[in-house]
Amino acid sequence: PFRRLVKRDVQRPVLLQLEVFEGHGDPPGQLLAQTQHERVFLRDGVRRVPVREGRIRATLFLPPGNGPFPGIIDLYGTGGGLPEYRACLLANHGFAVLALAFYSYEDLPKEMKEFHLEYFEEAVNYMLQHTQVKGPGIGLLGISKGGDLCVSMASFLKGITATALINGSVANVGAVLRYKGITIPPLGVNVKRIKVNKSGIADIIDVLNNPLEGPDRQSFIPLEKAECRFLFIVGQDDRNWKSEFFAVEGSKRLQAHGKEKPEIICYPGAGHYIEPPFFPMCASSMHLLVGKPVVWGGEPKAHCEAQVDAWQQIQAFFCKHLTGKPSRTPNKL
Repeated sequence: PFRRLVKRDVQRPVLLQLEVFEGHGDPPGQLLAQTQHERVFLRDGVRRVPVREGRIRATLFLPPGNGPFPGIIDLYGTGGGLPEYRACLLANHGFAVLALAFYSYEDLPKEMKEFHLEYFEEAVNYMLQHTQVKGPGIGLLGISKGGDLCVSMASFLKGITATALINGSVANVGAVLRYKGITIPPLGVNVKRIKVNKSGIADIIDVLNNPLEGPDRQSFIPLEKAECRFLFIVGQDDRNWKSEFFAVEGSKRLQAHGKEKPEIICYPGAGHYIEPPFFPMCASSMHLLVGKPVVWGGEPKAHCEAQVDAWQQIQAFFCKHLTGKPSRTPNKL
């Protein structure tokens, strides 16, 4: 219980054993048919390149062919480590994608207490200077905590053309952020607002303070400084935090400073972990910062449909803003 299914090794396929039984009872009736379905992550010709340049701890995925290719940096959230599966799947569609670790991996910091944007700047420069990456700018893709890190990168760093957030925040969350003498404190929390259900699972939707009020305003990331286009993917049943509120407030702030209105795509019935298509919905799992299992939200069918559509929207967004060409109709995987 409380484990989330993730793909650790993208070089090996996922094998699904499908079986059809007679009737609907328990125990099941006679076995009528069975087959095995293989899901390949790393397509033929896609190159997987471990990156250990300076401080960077990452994996670069390069599509088949000569390139150069539109470049993207991919960030996950508070789970830490180096998830590669989303970056790998995007590379199958012609993007050069850097899956970037930022804590709890190899010699990176073990805990999420303080981040220095210079580390992320190093990764941006690595991509901008790579011979297989098509300039003049790159894209950023982040989910959850990775989302607000992407907003910070877009706000302070040069060379970012397009930023897509999946249930991200426009306030700095969970750790102090530093960059060249600038410090952005984390948004305040009140753990008394955690609700725990009969199964011992926590609902943390109300834990974060409002970044529009009092001293918590200092945690609001100055995204009006960004010179890029934004896409907000929002699960309207996200129980981790108020993703739709963050997207709307980010949009208001951009427009108040004369910036173009960002694209916001909302999915009713979708929870926090909007993954690539056909990953099972994770209703609840351990939250490293909370220290107990939390509910993530989502209704299985609506969440599944959101994952399929969001995957196409993300590809179309990066195609448009990194290549200047309208997207070909992207495949679901």
